Amino acid sequence: MMDNENQRVTRNPKSTATVGGHPIHPMLVPFPIVCFTGAFASDILFAYGGGEGWANVSNWLLGIGLLTAALAAFAGLTDFMGDDRIRKIGQAVRHMIANVTVVVIEAINLLIRVTTPDSILTIGIFLSGIAVLVLLYSGWLGGELVFRHRVGVQDSDR
Repeated sequence: MMDNENQRVTRNPKSTATVGGHPIHPMLVPFPIVCFTGAFASDILFAYGGGEGWANVSNWLLGIGLLTAALAAFAGLTDFMGDDRIRKIGQAVRHMIANVTVVVIEAINLLIRVTTPDSILTIGIFLSGIAVLVLLYSGWLGGELVFRHRVGVQDSDR
Protein backbone atom coordinates (compact mmCIF):
# COMPACT_ATOMS: atom_id res chain seq x y z
CA MET A 1 0.00 0.00 0.00
CA MET A 2 1.42 3.45 -0.95
CA ASP A 3 0.42 7.00 -0.08
CA ASN A 4 0.47 10.07 -2.36
CA GLU A 5 4.19 10.74 -1.87
CA ASN A 6 5.20 7.19 -2.89
CA GLN A 7 6.14 6.29 0.68
CA ARG A 8 5.39 2.88 2.03
CA VAL A 9 2.44 2.63 4.40
CA THR A 10 2.41 -0.45 6.59
CA ARG A 11 -0.60 -2.38 7.82
CA ASN A 12 1.41 -3.91 10.67
CA PRO A 13 2.36 -2.11 13.89
CA LYS A 14 5.65 -0.44 13.05
CA SER A 15 8.93 -0.62 14.90
CA THR A 16 10.18 2.96 15.22
CA ALA A 17 13.65 2.20 16.61
CA THR A 18 15.30 0.84 13.47
CA VAL A 19 18.62 0.70 11.66
CA GLY A 20 18.39 0.30 7.91
CA GLY A 21 14.73 -0.67 8.26
CA HIS A 22 15.49 -3.45 10.78
CA PRO A 23 14.06 -3.22 14.34
CA ILE A 24 16.75 -2.63 16.97
CA HIS A 25 14.95 -4.20 19.94
CA PRO A 26 15.16 -7.81 18.69
CA MET A 27 18.83 -7.25 17.84
CA LEU A 28 19.61 -6.28 21.44
CA VAL A 29 17.45 -8.64 23.54
CA PRO A 30 19.66 -11.73 23.10
CA PHE A 31 22.44 -10.06 25.12
CA PRO A 32 20.61 -9.62 28.45
CA ILE A 33 18.83 -12.95 27.96
CA VAL A 34 22.15 -14.77 27.56
CA CYS A 35 23.74 -12.85 30.43
CA PHE A 36 20.92 -13.51 32.90
CA THR A 37 20.61 -17.15 31.87
CA GLY A 38 24.39 -17.50 32.06
CA ALA A 39 24.40 -15.98 35.54
CA PHE A 40 21.94 -18.63 36.67
CA ALA A 41 24.06 -21.37 35.09
CA SER A 42 27.25 -20.06 36.70
CA ASP A 43 25.42 -19.83 40.05
CA ILE A 44 24.58 -23.52 39.72
CA LEU A 45 28.20 -24.35 38.86
CA PHE A 46 29.38 -22.33 41.87
CA ALA A 47 26.85 -24.04 44.14
CA TYR A 48 28.11 -27.47 43.09
CA GLY A 49 31.72 -26.74 43.94
CA GLY A 50 32.93 -25.06 40.78
CA GLY A 51 35.01 -22.54 42.69
CA GLU A 52 34.98 -18.81 43.40
CA GLY A 53 35.57 -17.98 39.75
CA TRP A 54 31.97 -18.90 38.96
CA ALA A 55 30.72 -16.39 41.54
CA ASN A 56 32.71 -13.67 39.76
CA VAL A 57 31.39 -14.81 36.39
CA SER A 58 27.82 -14.49 37.72
CA ASN A 59 28.44 -10.97 38.97
CA TRP A 60 29.95 -9.87 35.68
CA LEU A 61 27.11 -11.43 33.71
CA LEU A 62 24.56 -9.67 35.89
CA GLY A 63 26.28 -6.30 35.38
CA ILE A 64 26.62 -6.72 31.61
CA GLY A 65 23.06 -8.05 31.45
CA LEU A 66 21.72 -4.99 33.24
CA LEU A 67 23.62 -2.64 30.92
CA THR A 68 22.43 -4.38 27.76
CA ALA A 69 18.90 -4.67 29.17
CA ALA A 70 18.83 -0.88 29.52
CA LEU A 71 19.72 -0.54 25.82
CA ALA A 72 17.11 -3.11 24.79
CA ALA A 73 14.52 -1.42 27.01
CA PHE A 74 15.20 1.95 25.41
CA ALA A 75 14.66 0.49 21.93
CA GLY A 76 11.56 -1.41 23.08
CA LEU A 77 10.08 1.66 24.75
CA THR A 78 10.74 3.68 21.59
CA ASP A 79 8.78 1.09 19.60
CA PHE A 80 6.01 1.01 22.23
CA MET A 81 5.62 4.79 22.24
CA GLY A 82 6.09 5.16 18.47
CA ASP A 83 2.99 3.33 17.27
CA ASP A 84 -0.30 3.55 19.15
CA ARG A 85 -1.33 0.18 17.71
CA ILE A 86 1.44 -1.45 19.80
CA ARG A 87 0.22 0.27 22.97
CA LYS A 88 -3.24 -1.24 22.38
CA ILE A 89 -1.89 -4.82 22.43
CA GLY A 90 -2.24 -6.30 25.91
CA GLN A 91 0.75 -8.61 25.40
CA ALA A 92 2.97 -5.56 24.75
CA VAL A 93 2.21 -4.14 28.18
CA ARG A 94 2.69 -7.53 29.86
CA HIS A 95 5.95 -8.03 27.94
CA MET A 96 7.22 -4.68 29.17
CA ILE A 97 6.16 -5.35 32.78
CA ALA A 98 7.82 -8.78 32.71
CA ASN A 99 11.07 -7.30 31.40
CA VAL A 100 11.07 -4.51 33.98
CA THR A 101 10.45 -7.17 36.64
CA VAL A 102 13.50 -9.13 35.45
CA VAL A 103 15.68 -6.01 35.53
CA VAL A 104 14.53 -5.15 39.05
CA ILE A 105 15.12 -8.74 40.24
CA GLU A 106 18.60 -8.84 38.71
CA ALA A 107 19.53 -5.36 39.99
CA ILE A 108 18.56 -6.45 43.52
CA ASN A 109 20.40 -9.72 42.92
CA LEU A 110 23.63 -7.92 41.97
CA LEU A 111 23.32 -5.44 44.84
CA ILE A 112 22.88 -8.26 47.37
CA ARG A 113 25.88 -10.14 45.93
CA VAL A 114 28.13 -7.09 46.06
CA THR A 115 27.20 -6.27 49.65
CA THR A 116 27.00 -9.88 50.89
CA PRO A 117 29.13 -12.20 48.72
CA ASP A 118 27.96 -15.36 50.54
CA SER A 119 24.38 -14.70 49.41
CA ILE A 120 24.87 -16.47 46.06
CA LEU A 121 24.17 -19.85 47.64
CA THR A 122 20.97 -18.62 49.29
CA ILE A 123 19.03 -15.77 47.74
CA GLY A 124 21.29 -15.19 44.72
CA ILE A 125 20.68 -18.48 42.96
CA PHE A 126 16.96 -18.24 43.79
CA LEU A 127 16.68 -14.74 42.26
CA SER A 128 18.61 -15.85 39.17
CA GLY A 129 16.23 -18.78 38.70
CA ILE A 130 13.13 -16.62 39.12
CA ALA A 131 14.52 -14.12 36.60
CA VAL A 132 15.03 -16.89 34.03
CA LEU A 133 11.44 -18.09 34.52
CA VAL A 134 10.11 -14.55 34.01
CA LEU A 135 12.32 -14.25 30.91
CA LEU A 136 10.71 -17.38 29.47
CA TYR A 137 7.28 -15.80 29.93
CA SER A 138 8.46 -12.49 28.48
CA GLY A 139 10.00 -14.24 25.49
CA TRP A 140 6.74 -16.03 24.83
CA LEU A 141 4.96 -12.67 24.90
CA GLY A 142 7.58 -11.20 22.55
CA GLY A 143 6.90 -14.06 20.16
CA GLU A 144 3.19 -13.31 20.33
CA LEU A 145 3.88 -9.68 19.43
CA VAL A 146 5.89 -10.62 16.35
CA PHE A 147 4.20 -13.77 15.10
CA ARG A 148 0.58 -13.10 16.01
CA HIS A 149 0.36 -9.30 16.02
CA ARG A 150 3.14 -8.81 13.42
CA VAL A 151 4.80 -5.96 15.34
CA GLY A 152 7.78 -4.74 13.34
CA VAL A 153 7.14 -7.19 10.50
CA GLN A 154 7.33 -5.60 7.08
CA ASP A 155 4.41 -6.11 4.74
CA SER A 156 5.19 -8.48 1.88
CA ASP A 157 3.74 -6.25 -0.85
CA ARG A 158 6.85 -4.13 -1.39
